[in-house]
Amino acid sequence: MIKSMTGFGRAEIIENDRRYTVEVKTVNHRYLEANIKIPKALSLFESSIRSILKQYLERGKVDMFITFEDNSVTTARVKYNSAIAHEYAEHLKTMSKEFGLDNDIRISSLARFPDVFTMEDGSIDEEILWQGLEKAVKAALTQVVETRSEEGRNLEKDIVGKLDDMLKDVDYIEKRAPGVVAEYRERLRTRVQEMLKDAEIDEARIVTEVTIFADKICVDEEVVRLKSHIDTMKKTIMNGGNIGRKLDFIAQEMNREANTTLSKANDLATSDAAIELKTSIEKIREQIQNIE
Repeated sequence: MIKSMTGFGRAEIIENDRRYTVEVKTVNHRYLEANIKIPKALSLFESSIRSILKQYLERGKVDMFITFEDNSVTTARVKYNSAIAHEYAEHLKTMSKEFGLDNDIRISSLARFPDVFTMEDGSIDEEILWQGLEKAVKAALTQVVETRSEEGRNLEKDIVGKLDDMLKDVDYIEKRAPGVVAEYRERLRTRVQEMLKDAEIDEARIVTEVTIFADKICVDEEVVRLKSHIDTMKKTIMNGGNIGRKLDFIAQEMNREANTTLSKANDLATSDAAIELKTSIEKIREQIQNIE
C-alpha cells in the first residue's frame, strides 16, 4: 500500500487533571521536516516527540501543535525571603532618621515589597507528564497515518488507471507502425510513377527508400521500454512502502521515451497517441509528488 503525504490528525488526552491536545497537519515535501509548537512546560520532551515522528512518518512537511492545561492540585509553595525583608526594613529605618519622620512600617506593608514573598514551583514528575503527552502524540499520528493511507489508496487507483490508459496508447502506436510504413510505400510509389510517367520503376530504389524511412520512424525500442516502465511502476505501487522518489524516477524515464516517440512520429494518429502519453505521464508525475 502507498501513502500520501497529505494528512491530518488530532487527539486529546486527559490524565491526572491534565489535558494534552495534539494536532498534526502534513503536506508533501522532499524530506521529513517537522515544525513543533510546544508549551514551555513540555519543551523538554521535544526530542522524544521527534523520535516518535520518525516511527510514523518518513517524508513530508509536518506541523504539530501541542496545548497543555494543568488543573491538578498545585505543588507550588510560598517562599519567604528573609534577607530581602531585613534589607527593606533597614533602609526604612535609615530613611526615618534621615528625614526625621516616624517609621510607621507594618508587617503587612513590608510584605508587599517586591520579592519578599515569591511563588516557587514544586517538582513535577516528568515521567507522569510524558505518559500523557506520549499517548496524545501517538494517537494524533495514528490518525495522520490513517488519512494518508486512505489518500494513498485513492492515488493508487488513479495512477494505475492512467497507466492502463498509457498501455493502450503504446499498443496503438506499436500496431500503427507497420501501417505507417505501408502508407509511405504507396505514397512514394505513386509519386515516382507520376514523375516517371510510363518509365519502369526501380523497385530496388523504392525498397531502399522505404527501409530508410522505416528505420527513421522505428519506435520498437521506445515501445518495449515504455511497456517495461509501465509494468515496473505498477509492481512498485503494489509493493508499497516509501516509493515516491522511485516512482518519480520511473516517470522521468517514461517521459524521455514518450518524447522520442513523438519526435519520430510521421503521421497525425501516432502524434496524437504520443501526446496523450505525455499528458498521462505529466498527470502521473503530479500525483507522485504527493506520495511518501
